[in-house]
Amino acid sequence: MKIALFSDIHANLPALEACLKSIEEQKTDAVYCLGDLVGYNIWPNEVVNEIRRRGIPTIAGNYDQGIGLMSDECGCAYKTDSEKDMGKISISYTNSIVKPDERRYLRTLPAHIRVEFKLNEHERLNLVLVHGSPRKINEYLFEDRDEKSLLRIMEGADADIMCFGHTHKPYHRILPAGRDQGDHFRHAINTGSVGKPKDGDPRGCYVLLTINADSSIGAKDSVQAEFVRVEYDVEKAARAIEESPLPNEYADMLRKGY
Repeated sequence: MKIALFSDIHANLPALEACLKSIEEQKTDAVYCLGDLVGYNIWPNEVVNEIRRRGIPTIAGNYDQGIGLMSDECGCAYKTDSEKDMGKISISYTNSIVKPDERRYLRTLPAHIRVEFKLNEHERLNLVLVHGSPRKINEYLFEDRDEKSLLRIMEGADADIMCFGHTHKPYHRILPAGRDQGDHFRHAINTGSVGKPKDGDPRGCYVLLTINADSSIGAKDSVQAEFVRVEYDVEKAARAIEESPLPNEYADMLRKGY
């Protein structure tokens, strides 16, 4: 089975359209969205409605939760006063343009999605989809997270494969589950970001997860994650920000991928 997973569109419609076109070309068996449809750009309603129109199973991101509740907080970990000030403008602007039906949709998105695979008579393979982490919608799981900490989180969620977003930085870590569990490997996969990458590459990013008939928790390389980078009209998205009440710095972030 080939599964496409993407997250963190952040109201960037040109990036979403390019991503979905690329996914269609991959002939996937399933598609999931891991949240943060809105914020930081001018197309929150259009992004929500494109996801709904296609019937893509979607979980709530922290920004979706904030807008769904019409809160003035998005649960974002801004590091400086300048970032906080820009963030306030973004959530205020997004709240002002999101329509009632789209807000209701955001408010009712599930917190996580769990898919269980029964590939043989002896074992199951649990795929858990979250936005930040299973513990908290806005927890940041960066690639340098301590291995023991990451394993505890995955064990607590009973996740053999855990896919998440929120940091906007893609990676795939394969973790040995420990001697007491025999040959058992867990996969932590960050999907990166479709509409607001922060890894120095302005192209959108999504993941192709491949689970085969012989995939097993005991075989380290039996689950594959391929990161697909997608070209889109960055200038269109950046100019839209500059022509809106949003801070121009967000346009620069799109152009440079930070």
